[in-house]
Amino acid sequence: MTHIIQPGNPEAAPAPDTTDIPAAHAPAKAPASSAVPPALKRRVPKYSDLAPLMQFKKPEFSKDARLKRASTIWELRDIAKRRTPQAPFDYTDGAAEEEITLRRARQAFLDIEFRPGILRNVSAIDLSTTILGKPSRLPVGIAPTGFTRMMQSEGEYAGSRAAESAGIPYTLSTMGTASIEDVAAAAPNGRNWFQLYLWTDRDRSLELIERAAKAGNDTLMVTVDTAVAGARLRDVRNGMTIPPALTLKTVLDASYRPAWWFNFLTHEPLTFASLSRYTGTVADLINSMFDPTLTFEDLDWLRDTWKGNLVVKGIQTVEDARRVVDHGADGVVLSNHGGRQLDRAPIPFHLLPEVKEAFTKDHTDAAIMLDTGIMSGADIVAALALGADFTLIGRAYLYGLMAGGRAGVDRALKILEKDMARTMALLGVSSVSGLTPDHVRLLGKH
Repeated sequence: MTHIIQPGNPEAAPAPDTTDIPAAHAPAKAPASSAVPPALKRRVPKYSDLAPLMQFKKPEFSKDARLKRASTIWELRDIAKRRTPQAPFDYTDGAAEEEITLRRARQAFLDIEFRPGILRNVSAIDLSTTILGKPSRLPVGIAPTGFTRMMQSEGEYAGSRAAESAGIPYTLSTMGTASIEDVAAAAPNGRNWFQLYLWTDRDRSLELIERAAKAGNDTLMVTVDTAVAGARLRDVRNGMTIPPALTLKTVLDASYRPAWWFNFLTHEPLTFASLSRYTGTVADLINSMFDPTLTFEDLDWLRDTWKGNLVVKGIQTVEDARRVVDHGADGVVLSNHGGRQLDRAPIPFHLLPEVKEAFTKDHTDAAIMLDTGIMSGADIVAALALGADFTLIGRAYLYGLMAGGRAGVDRALKILEKDMARTMALLGVSSVSGLTPDHVRLLGKH
């Protein structure tokens, strides 16, 4: 038998039955109380009441304290901007032409709606995944970035060691400022990948490939969206050169950022993973080494030459994603080079569902990775939900590097990790494999 429980206090005494009491003898209603509750009466505060509230913290100005106060990647960016000269900061922060592509890429992550599930057990969140046959503790790795020691003197050493500590892949750029061998020695237990620009001089490309294999890199990432250099107007306006030139403007800029210049001038001059020492503008350097004649036949040559995982970075259409897989790629990176090449280029996050659908139809197990625009763990979760197997960050980790060297990169990765764990818990998902397109709705494309 079902018992219906009426609302009320079951332990309260039953109300007296007044149905037979004449109205004249019924008890009068008590007037509403006008007394002020004791907690609302004003009084002179006692010292014992004030003492617990008077907790004046001693100001902290150390690097660790500064980084700890940063709760988002954007806050790390603010610190980085204060501590880095304009030219190298703008090289990192800027994009091509009017920077429309970069703004759209970031807006794409804002124009989503998460769709949480409730009453799921999310007491333990597992952020680990597998990418290209090996485990990664987080579903994000560090993307290849050029001239990294120019941003902060620890450069690739900070990035590779932070990645090793976090249990995620690190990708060294052909245009990095530490050698393949030195990065491998700095992070001997890390998972190191190498990014390659194919040159017109195939012998030099082959030499790099052999060095990467010998140093233990299991993945080669070839970038294919750089037939020529993009028009990075911030660099043009800043007179950006490699290495940075000491002009009157840079000397004045240095007066506000002495730590950066002290580190820059007292460490080994910038050298490159793959180049002889170079002096000139960034655009001239890029145009002197990139090969505008590349075709899919060159990808075939690379597939025959490299025996490890082959990933193609710079995919911006579904057709090209399919074609590079047909030519032997084990994975693709949906990327418009961080908006630094073609302005108004396709947005990787918008392209992602279409590529996922195409690969599913093709029954291919090629990995789908994504970069550009990621500035939070929630962005990463959204990408995984829409079909990405893995993500890569460039600017997000460089802001940490500029804010505080290795400790700043560690902080950036910790911020992203906490973001991801919190977002997944609120979605009702306890593991990366549990994320599906049902957890994200695209509100619009701009």
